[in-house]
Amino acid sequence: MDVHALRSTLRASGVTDGYYWIEGVHEPAPTPPDFVYLRGDGQGAWEVGTYERGAWHPLARGLDEAEACRRMLRLLT
Repeated sequence: MDVHALRSTLRASGVTDGYYWIEGVHEPAPTPPDFVYLRGDGQGAWEVGTYERGAWHPLARGLDEAEACRRMLRLLT
């Protein structure tokens, strides 16, 4: 699974748009106060975490895209 397939899967599963943020694919505006995020490090690795009260809280770093997508999907479904 890649980030585009993850977005489609989350929508098909009925996950509310404001519950998640996927860098470059789904970045809700205005930015919700709390959400689960998936973002790249610019070098091919991915990070999954939560954003709460203005702070990023990583749960896992250095993941490949497929594993990051699987982890985010498990957190939201």
